[in-house]
Amino acid sequence: LEFRRVLFRSSRVKEAVMSDIPLIDLSQQFENPYAEVSIAEQIDLACRRSGFFAVRGHGIPETVIERCWQVSLQFFALSEEEKLKVKMPFSGYPYGFAAMEGETLSRSRGEQAPPDLKENFSAGPNTKPPPGIASDEAVFVFSENQWPQNPADFQEAWESCYEAMTRFSSRLMSLFALALKLPKDYFDQFLQLPISALRANHYPALDKPPLQGQLRAGAHSDYGSLTLLFQEEGLSGLEILNRQKKWTPVAQCKPEMIVNLGDIMERWTNGRWISTLHRVNLPDTNKNPNQSRMSLAFFHQPDWDARIECLPTCVSPGETAKYSVVTSGRHLMERFHSTVLDVDDSTFSQIEEKNKNN
Repeated sequence: LEFRRVLFRSSRVKEAVMSDIPLIDLSQQFENPYAEVSIAEQIDLACRRSGFFAVRGHGIPETVIERCWQVSLQFFALSEEEKLKVKMPFSGYPYGFAAMEGETLSRSRGEQAPPDLKENFSAGPNTKPPPGIASDEAVFVFSENQWPQNPADFQEAWESCYEAMTRFSSRLMSLFALALKLPKDYFDQFLQLPISALRANHYPALDKPPLQGQLRAGAHSDYGSLTLLFQEEGLSGLEILNRQKKWTPVAQCKPEMIVNLGDIMERWTNGRWISTLHRVNLPDTNKNPNQSRMSLAFFHQPDWDARIECLPTCVSPGETAKYSVVTSGRHLMERFHSTVLDVDDSTFSQIEEKNKNN
């Protein structure tokens, strides 16, 4: 029995090493008493090597994902006038519809580039801010969602998907804890009132040549603890910068899920795990001149006031932490606003005034 246990773990770990973006089967977690250890080892390897991996057997019903996917496609197919009925009221507002070229993700790294060739819709936790948070900070995350009336079941589909993604993220954070040699429930203390966001990114077919250096999404790392992503087969364009400093395509597609780490997890692990640069490249106009793309992403984010500091298992005796202590919400807000055009000091007062009037 012990030999079979070691053989099972060894084969799974070898599979994880073979790719920049290994596929990890979580269904084994329910079928084999030793699988959880093997899964944690595979996660640790993937997070050390690239910060990206794909997941099979995640347990989220395909009907939940597909329903959210379809209403999102229907929404983006509406006229611009209809979509703008639920636009983000002003630059820096976190939820609702953002029109084409309203964001430049590479600016989060201090790089100047043309705006990204995408439009998106975002929704947040829809909860009240906890006591003790300054109003000019809390309104950034706890602002009102902007729900469209068309399609009619859009809000219901999105809220179901948001809830399912939240539950799965908690399960994944428990596996992260085991991979980091921590108690399985270690991260629960930081996830009492998570401030995650669900976003659909739509990249329309190009109707004119892009500007020099313009991409569908510029090179960036994500800001939170982890990101869950679904994309269509053959319509990717998503690429990661691997350890050899080469841009590598991410081919996995739904129903498989792509998982990548964000900056907060890199900070928590003192750089042991990697928040990898990624981008969405332009389609090959010779082969696919009219190719559009959509993805569904869930950005998992710990509580607003969660202190992000080096984990006890990620610093050796005599070693010091590489990163300063930050709080989850402030880090998110600063990174987000750096990517949005025309954000200034008046943004926060505008958001606060809007919330008072609702």
